[in-house]
Amino acid sequence: MDNLYRHILFSREGKIGFVTMNRPEKRNALSVEHMDELIACFKAIGEDKTLSVVILRGNGPVFSAGHDLGEMLGRDADFYAHEFEVCTVLMQTIQGIPQPVIAQVQGIATAAGCQLVATCDLAVAAEGARFATPGVKIGLFCTTPMVALTRAVGQKKSMEMLLTGDFVPAGEALAYGLINKVVPADALEAETFALANKIASASSAVIEIGKQAFYRQYGLPQAQAYAYASGVMAANATHVDAQEGMGAFVQKRQPQWQGR
Repeated sequence: MDNLYRHILFSREGKIGFVTMNRPEKRNALSVEHMDELIACFKAIGEDKTLSVVILRGNGPVFSAGHDLGEMLGRDADFYAHEFEVCTVLMQTIQGIPQPVIAQVQGIATAAGCQLVATCDLAVAAEGARFATPGVKIGLFCTTPMVALTRAVGQKKSMEMLLTGDFVPAGEALAYGLINKVVPADALEAETFALANKIASASSAVIEIGKQAFYRQYGLPQAQAYAYASGVMAANATHVDAQEGMGAFVQKRQPQWQGR
């Protein structure tokens, strides 16, 4: 998929795919073309049954500084409507594909870059990483990043981030649930890859069921969530890999996944 893109790179190692934002001179700012390429890449990954996990990362010292403000100056309402629609499609695509997506975060992740981190299923950050939704400081409230942020972080902290625009250090982001793990900068790549490998060792079919069910039940009233989850789990139990996994556990052996 590499030669199809100008602003991103795609590579793979075994069952793990790597999507690398490749605009370091722009701090991996998300132009419309950049977001369109990310959408196309993630959709292609979603159709590739040989990939189990995806790592999203950024070239250079910064994960992503958010929308490309240089592209946004002096445009009309139709442009802005299109830009934020594309951004919405990107975030929905990341959560909609079967494979878990792990953000590998270095430097800063601000505005739509912070939204990317909050949207990814998991996130690993270097100790020096910082996060912010600073739109309020430039007269453009981070309303679309707010959607992902408020679903990852508690109400009071997300409101504070949105109203002040202040940076949140990695340790604090971990405490508030924006990220999963903080590691030394020189261990970021290895730790993220280790997490991806652990997930890739499970049945890809079961991971797909679980990811889809997680987002569908989230926000449902508890009774509805249980009704939905019970049906999913009952159907899951009939799958080849569920029977193989339960049998392997009883027989004290390693399961041999079939991906179905």
